[in-house]
Amino acid sequence: MCTAIRFNDAGGGMWFGRNLDWVSGYGERVVATPPGARVPAAFERPGEPEHGRAVIGVGIVAGGVPLYFDCANDAGLAVAGLNFPQSARYAEGPRAGAVNVAAYEFPYWACRNHASVEEVRRALEDVVVVARPVSDELPVASLHWMVADATGAVVVECLEGGLRVWEDDADVLTNEPDFGWHRQNLRNYLALDASEPEPASWGAARLEPFGSGMGTPGLPGGWSGPDRFVRAAFANARHPVREGERANLARLLRTLGSVAVPMGSALMPDGGSEHTLYASGFSSAERTYYHVAYDGTSVGRHPLDACDLSGAEPLEVPDAGWDDAR
Repeated sequence: MCTAIRFNDAGGGMWFGRNLDWVSGYGERVVATPPGARVPAAFERPGEPEHGRAVIGVGIVAGGVPLYFDCANDAGLAVAGLNFPQSARYAEGPRAGAVNVAAYEFPYWACRNHASVEEVRRALEDVVVVARPVSDELPVASLHWMVADATGAVVVECLEGGLRVWEDDADVLTNEPDFGWHRQNLRNYLALDASEPEPASWGAARLEPFGSGMGTPGLPGGWSGPDRFVRAAFANARHPVREGERANLARLLRTLGSVAVPMGSALMPDGGSEHTLYASGFSSAERTYYHVAYDGTSVGRHPLDACDLSGAEPLEVPDAGWDDAR
């Protein structure tokens, strides 16, 4: 289970964030990959430039390859991969004449080589996503991806009928079913209202609202993908636009917090407890990544501009603190 959201701040800068929900972590941390990093590619892609964009995000590094769960680049493009185990259908092998991208490298490939959602959208016309693992120890994960910038977002899904790019006007993604189903399902909740309802008369009985929030009976409250999609879309769409780094980070984390999964509430068949391992986010204006773990008591702040990007390998990005935050 996972949830991702996107919104713009008062200055037009994009904020992008996600909850990663699973039973246990992978030793993930905030990692930056310099533009000149020599990252082994899964397939030959002759058209790719030798130098790409600087990328920062949360993930692990295996054999010199940054495996990003979510990431963003110096141009303000962001990508997150979310669990999609029933519907994901990757190509079994590379296709001649196509741009072949392994599923594990999709977030990094998108952010390294593109500056905008529009660039990614055009590039995907020639892309085949291939079910190749990065190693024998790390099997292929079945995912779909949310790709976003300040202009909006798309969802990329590899389905039975091929690769599909959905326009994500809801600015939200969760898990199963496919995005088209989730987008249609929102219509079941169009009567929800953040405002306090007017009193009503039922015959001689005059019914007064208990207070604020009475326009939301029927808002789903469970931890399933459909429930979290509706709840996140409702909260994200109604949050007032804010100014400043601290205020927008608060908006991001409070919205993600409304769909965060506590331990013990979503048990797996083997008894494991799926929960929100971390929440992360990116500000395109600040060029900064944020990260807070389940047991964390403070939010890590990781500016891309504070990194030494002259090297040839991915590097861990330390927490820069909050002394200069707005």
